[in-house]
Amino acid sequence: MTTTATNPAAAPGPEEPHPVWRVLTERARTGSRPGARADGHRVALAIEGGGMRGIIAGGMALALHELGLTDSFDAVYGASAGAASGAWLLSTSPQSLRFWAVPKYARTLIRRSNPLRGRPLVDLHAFYEVLYRYGDQDCAPMDFASILACDIEYHPLATDAETGESTDLRPFVSDAAELRLALRASASLPLLAGEPVTLRGRRFYDAGVSESVPYRTALAQGATHVMVLRSRRAIDVARPSRSAPLIARTVLRREPAALRQVFLDRETRLAEDDARLADHAAIVSIRPAPDSPTVGRLAREGDLLETALEAGRTAVHDAYGHLYGARERPAATD
Repeated sequence: MTTTATNPAAAPGPEEPHPVWRVLTERARTGSRPGARADGHRVALAIEGGGMRGIIAGGMALALHELGLTDSFDAVYGASAGAASGAWLLSTSPQSLRFWAVPKYARTLIRRSNPLRGRPLVDLHAFYEVLYRYGDQDCAPMDFASILACDIEYHPLATDAETGESTDLRPFVSDAAELRLALRASASLPLLAGEPVTLRGRRFYDAGVSESVPYRTALAQGATHVMVLRSRRAIDVARPSRSAPLIARTVLRREPAALRQVFLDRETRLAEDDARLADHAAIVSIRPAPDSPTVGRLAREGDLLETALEAGRTAVHDAYGHLYGARERPAATD
């Protein structure tokens, strides 16, 4: 089942909730807490990345917080930008997911003059080691300790540079410094972000190279139910990348053949994900409405980012309202 934004007022009435929604809302109703469940389920949240397009899934995560459903999950899996959104959701300030729409946030990450200075266009060091670590007048720092201490498991994913395999970085993280490295590794785009990130002696590229929609690892690790927050609209059909073969031959030319092949197969794998997620009985997929804005991987325009975040937030609130009856959507948080 794929859920997209609907207008609850125009809907014919609540329908039978998908099993994932049913478990989440029952847990919220009974006050079930992570680590102390009695229902026998393992419910995972999987958050898609996509560079600045990830702001849409970030808005969806914000809506789950507003609906009081965060504690209904047992684990959160994130790919690239989705890893960052998952970290904010599990921190002491999930409302900080709104920072995605602050123009300075995007300008810190994407610095168009960097290549002229021999630095990568996507500056992950400035983003995670400076802005996330210390914050500034516009953005609060991330409380890394609260994520590490959270009863909900946090699983940032990345791509192993030697094997091309999607890798769960949770076993590589024991403190705040390693958590920041894991966030950087999950978003380390070939070409755009420079060299892969080294974590405990292993090199990692962006999770999107191998698992841009991070539900496969969740299922492999025993999830009985998965909610997937998609940054791509249903009308966004995966198409072969014209730049991928060039990047594989140049930027990745010295990397193992396995990694290059995984990189070249991304669009095929994404199409397979779309087909599998459309009718998987244990997975509910939430996608932005077809008329929501198109957001590029390197978008920095404030109005566009704000609209995109609200599109994601609305998609979750409307999906919830369609299943459980129209209710007033919570006001935007500061």
